[in-house]
Amino acid sequence: MISDYVSQWARPIIILICAMLLFNLPTLLYKSRLAFGGVLYLLFCNDKKWKKPEDPDEIFGPLLKEGKIQKKTLYLVRHGESTWNDTFNKGSHRSALVFALGFFPGLIKAVLYELYLVLSGKMDSWFYDAPLSYLGLGQVEELENFLKKEPSTNSNDPQREIISILRADPSAPPSKIVCSSLRRAISTIAGGFRDRLSRHPQDKILIVPSLQEISRNPDTLSITPAYTPVSASWIDKTSKICDFQQVFSTQLDVSLHIGNKPINTNGLKRMLEFCDYAFNVEEDHIIVGGHSIWFRSFFKTFLPYKIDHKSKQRKLKNCGVVAITLMKASMEDGEKYMIDPQSINIVFGGFT
Repeated sequence: MISDYVSQWARPIIILICAMLLFNLPTLLYKSRLAFGGVLYLLFCNDKKWKKPEDPDEIFGPLLKEGKIQKKTLYLVRHGESTWNDTFNKGSHRSALVFALGFFPGLIKAVLYELYLVLSGKMDSWFYDAPLSYLGLGQVEELENFLKKEPSTNSNDPQREIISILRADPSAPPSKIVCSSLRRAISTIAGGFRDRLSRHPQDKILIVPSLQEISRNPDTLSITPAYTPVSASWIDKTSKICDFQQVFSTQLDVSLHIGNKPINTNGLKRMLEFCDYAFNVEEDHIIVGGHSIWFRSFFKTFLPYKIDHKSKQRKLKNCGVVAITLMKASMEDGEKYMIDPQSINIVFGGFT
């Protein structure tokens, strides 16, 4: 009797699911391709493998005395917590016990929500290109409140000029905003710099592919097709920080967004590509929306190897901001880069 009862309801449910999948076939096919590509990337990528380059201090030591270098100031901004972080990472907001007890219920919730997104035909995902979580939105709001405040009037305050540049105040030198192609980073910049973007509607957030996170996980793969406007996530749409979709539609430049990182790339190649890009733009101050492993790898690669700085071992906090000076030297065998170790300035949040 029980089996008859189950089969009585199973058939219409299966028919309904099939009908929903057929109705949303384009989205289903795109997500299937994304899933297949994600599996290939997981299995065959070398994103975190590269030969350790030459110690930049050995290159720049003599050049610093001669003054034969160029400089750019970068403001590294890590994204807020994502749905992937919420499911798979303990984070600093909960104990190991709370995380362990909630892991499987949280994973089931994530999988069921992913199924709902597929069946409803939404171009969204809990796992792929993981968006900001609700906690992440709260972290973005904290950054936004920090940047809304007028900078100190004390001329001796070392943070005064930095905050003025981040805010694009009238007295500040021009700065450019660039960002990873992943939604959590884009949303962090759109929300955290809301006041600046609303005061300067001509400002654009430029998507730079080389900033895509260094990892084989599916949350580091962009869900947005090449040269296509980014869609706000279902969580972004609940936020009162700003109208994320409007910002994405009017102040997001996707002209460089060529799609996902190729399987034959690695983090070092993309970091060097970004360095090349940074010294090819007019602005001397560049705000960089990105990711923890990318930033940590950047410090490990371009700080002198003898320097023992926490940025090499620890992650920048969610929505943390740190200012650095990146130096460039043109050599016979190509361009070389180094972070000035004296320039590292924690602006907001710090390292975990």
